[in-house]
Amino acid sequence: MADRSFLQWPFFEDRHRAWAQEVEAWAATHAEALSDEHDADGSVQRLARAMGEAGLLRVPCPADGRLDARSLCIARDILARHSGLADFAFAMQGLGTGPVTLFGTDAQRERLLPGARAGTSLAAFALSEPEAGSDVAALATTATPDGNGHWRLNGRKTWISNGGIAASYIVFARTGEAPGARGLSAFIVGADAPGLTIEARIDVTAPHPLATLAFADLRVAVDDLIGKPGEGFKVAMGTLDVFRATVGAAALGFARRAFDMTVERASSRKLFGGALFDQQMSQAAIADSAVDVEASALLVYRAAWLKDSGQPRVTREASMAKLHATEAAQRCADRNVQIHGGLGVTKGHKAEELYREVRALRVYEGASEVQRVVIARAEREKAPGAERDSRTSTS
Repeated sequence: MADRSFLQWPFFEDRHRAWAQEVEAWAATHAEALSDEHDADGSVQRLARAMGEAGLLRVPCPADGRLDARSLCIARDILARHSGLADFAFAMQGLGTGPVTLFGTDAQRERLLPGARAGTSLAAFALSEPEAGSDVAALATTATPDGNGHWRLNGRKTWISNGGIAASYIVFARTGEAPGARGLSAFIVGADAPGLTIEARIDVTAPHPLATLAFADLRVAVDDLIGKPGEGFKVAMGTLDVFRATVGAAALGFARRAFDMTVERASSRKLFGGALFDQQMSQAAIADSAVDVEASALLVYRAAWLKDSGQPRVTREASMAKLHATEAAQRCADRNVQIHGGLGVTKGHKAEELYREVRALRVYEGASEVQRVVIARAEREKAPGAERDSRTSTS
C-alpha cells in the first residue's frame, strides 16, 4: 500500500481520512478487476455502475450541491494508483455534471444528478473544438434562439471524454452577448437529441472513451440553459477551478504507483553481485521521485484545501498543482521504466502502462504550457499597479 501519512496533514479532517479508507477498500478489490484497456467503453460503464452501487459517486455528484475538492482529490489519488480507467470513470461523472451541480437549477439537478450518482447515466463535458482547445474565447460552435422557446446548436466538439457513451453532454456554445469569452453559454444536451451525431471515435495512447461530436440544427430547450445567456465562460471556469487540481491528484496517484514499483524493483533486482538499489544512480532516481511525489501532494492538497476553505478562485494554485504534479508524474513514470529495463518497455507491463497513462495528463484540461501562462499572468496581476488581464483564466 502506498504511503498514507499525508492524510495526517492539517489539510484534512477525520471525514477525509474515513473517505480515503472507503475508496481504498473499494479500489483494492474492484478497480483493476473491472478495467480492461482493450474495452475502454465497457470498462468505464462497468466501473461507473460499480462505483454508483458502492456509493462512491455521491462525492462527484453530491445531492446537496456542494463539491468537496479534498475528497475529490483523495479519490483520484487513490483510484489512479490502482487503475487509470477507474480514475477516469470517477472524474468524468464529476466533470460532466459539475456545471449543473455548481450553477444549475434545482430542476436540472434533479434531472441529471441521480442517474450520474448511481453510475447508470454517464456524463460528459463538451468544451474543446478542433480549432479551440486551450483558447476558450475562440469557440466556434453557435447557439441561436429560434423564437419558439429553443436554441439551435451548430458546430463540432472534439476530444470529448465519454463521447459516444455518455447519456448527457454539457455543451458550451457562442451565443454572442459580447465578444470573445464573454459571449458563451452552457447547455445540457441529451445523447439522443436529434441533430447530434458521433462523428468519430478517437484512439489515444492510453485507451479511454473519446469522440468528436457534431451538432446540426440541434434544438435545445430554454430550460436546458445553465445559468444565464453569456455566462458560459463563468460556468466553465468555475467548474475547472474545482476539477483542475484533481487532475494533479490523478497524476499524483500515478506517480505514487510508479515510485512504489521503482523502489520494489531496485530492491529486488540483482545486478553486479548486489541489489540494483546499491547503485548510486538508482538511489538518485528513488530520491528524485520521492521529492516529486511529496511536492506534488503538497501543491495538490493545498489547492483543494483553499477551495474548500471558501477562497472564491484558486486558478493560480490549481494551475500550479496541475503543472507540477503532471510533469513530476511523467518523470516518475520515466524513472520507473528505466529501472525496469526491458520489462519497462514491454507492452502490457504496468510500468509501460503507467508511462502511457501519465502522458495525456500534461495535455488535457489545460496543457502544461497554458498552465505556465496562467501562473505567470496571475503573478503579474499581484504586482503593485498591474492591470487585470481578462485572459488569465484561459483553460
